[in-house]
Order: sequence, then structure tokens, then C-alpha cells
Amino acid sequence: MTHYAPLIAALVTILLTTILLYSKVGREIQDVPNERSLHDTPIPRIGGMGLMAGVLSAWVLMLMSLAWWVVLPLLALFAVSLLDDMRGLPVRQRLLAHVIAAAVLVFGSGMAAQNVMLALVVVLCVVWMTNLYNFMDGSDGLAGGMAFFGFTMYGVAALMRGDDAQAMLNFSIGAAALGFLYYNFYPAKVFMGDAGSIPLGFLAAAMGLWGWQHGHWPAWFPLLVFSPFVADASVTLLKRSACGAKITEAHREHYYQRLVQMGWGHRNVALLEYVLMFAAGVSAIWGIRQSTEWPWYLFLLWSGIYALLMLVLDWRWQVFQRGQHG
Repeated sequence: MTHYAPLIAALVTILLTTILLYSKVGREIQDVPNERSLHDTPIPRIGGMGLMAGVLSAWVLMLMSLAWWVVLPLLALFAVSLLDDMRGLPVRQRLLAHVIAAAVLVFGSGMAAQNVMLALVVVLCVVWMTNLYNFMDGSDGLAGGMAFFGFTMYGVAALMRGDDAQAMLNFSIGAAALGFLYYNFYPAKVFMGDAGSIPLGFLAAAMGLWGWQHGHWPAWFPLLVFSPFVADASVTLLKRSACGAKITEAHREHYYQRLVQMGWGHRNVALLEYVLMFAAGVSAIWGIRQSTEWPWYLFLLWSGIYALLMLVLDWRWQVFQRGQHG
């Protein structure tokens, strides 16, 4: 029965999203364009509810395989993020919820008993992953695509280690993301909102940590799998911090946002990112089967690829800006 979990996740996501889209909820919870937005008209921000319903419906079939230190903080983050979508919450309250969820995950997993300092570092990494997913959720099909490719790669790696349960848990998340993409790929009819992006970012870290603790993959594996998001969000944050800009302010300085503004459009940007996501994931899968020095070569390779892409995009952005003001 558990092998049907991904199918259930996708179908529940599509069904509930359809119901919400044409209901009063879809008309009331909308993403109104602001200075960060790449769209011009309000879009229902209800996809996260459908996506999480799909994931949880599938996970019900695998209750004995779940860990409380993943599920409880996930549900709490979903509730807080949904409230934020509906009413808006101060940044401090949201960040406090993220920190508490990360602490429950890391300390509940037993990592603190092994190495307290490492546990604290991992808490910070989980908080960052939770938020960067939200930062990167700003273009049609982008965050949903990252979830599909990223969690599918987690599932493949778990299957390679013979852990069917862990594989199905991850495949279910990827399948729910695929169901969400039915309405979110360009032109998007729904957005996932914080109720989708925050839990997905948390799950990217949580499932990565869980697989690492099970010995399914090394600590670097989740970073490489989700590196298209990690690289864009991290470099953009560092650049903004160096310029004295507030991290919490809305902006359109991510590389994917600039590509859309330069005329690539949501569809082409999503397809380009999908190529990066797939290639990074496949290389990570290949890397865990190689000798211990290979990960260093992989990270050097991908660091070079991302650096080159960013340099080219920075140059093209300057040319674009001069043309706009010329």
C-alpha cells in the first residue's frame, strides 16, 4: 500500500488545490503584487494547503516510519505559515517559530547527545534552509520544481540503500510538488505561499538530516542536491549584506528574478533551473557511490559553474540596467 503513497500525494494535492482555487478561500487568500513580485495581478496563495495535504495524506500510510521530531515541527511551521498567509505576522514571530522548529528537529533527533556544537550549527543551517526556500519562491514553477527534483533525488538515494520507507516518504513530497506544479507552472494560477515554501524548506533540511543519520548519504549530499537554491539565495544575501541592505526587506535581486526582468520570462527561467536541478541531483547521486575525494571535485565543479553563471548574469544585468536608463 505504501507504494501508492506518491500517487495519493499528487492526487490529493491537485484535488484540494482545485477545490480551494474555486472557493471563497481562493478569493480571500491572495498574493497581492508588491516591490518583490514578478507578477502584476493578485494570485490565490493557497497552493501550500493543497501541497501539505497531499504530503500528509501519503504519510498517513507510513505512520510507523515517521519520526515525531520531523512531523511535529513540520505541522507547527505549517500552522504558523498559514496564519502568516492569512493575516500577516511580524518577522520576529516567524523567525522564532523557525528557530524552535529547527531546535526540536535537531535535538529530537539525538544529535545534541553526540555533539552539542555540531547540533547548534545544524540548527542554524535548518533555519537558513527553511527561509531560503521562501526567498526562492518568487517565479512560476520554481519552488515546486526544486521540490520535485530535490526530494526525488533523496528518494532515489534511499532506494539505493535499500530503505523503501524512507524513499516513499521523500517520493511523496516530490509527487505532491508535481501535483502543485499542475497549477503553478507558467502561467501560474496559484502560488504556494509561506504555508508551502516554509514547510518545504524545513523538509529539505529535515529529510536530508534524517538520511544522513541513517547513513544513506554523507552530510554534503543535501547541500549539493539543493545547491541551485542554496547558491542563489546565499550569494544574494551576502551581496545585499555587503551593501548594507536589510535582509528582511522585499527585493528582486535574486538571479532568477533578474532573469525574468531581463526578458527570459517565467517559463524559460523555470526550465533553465530544472536543468540545473536535475544535473546537480544526478551528480550528487553519482558522487555518493564514488571514493571519498570525489565530493571535493564535485563541489569545485559546481562552485565554478555557479560562479561563472553569476558573473555572466551580473554583467548582463549591468548592460540591461544601462539600456533601461539610457
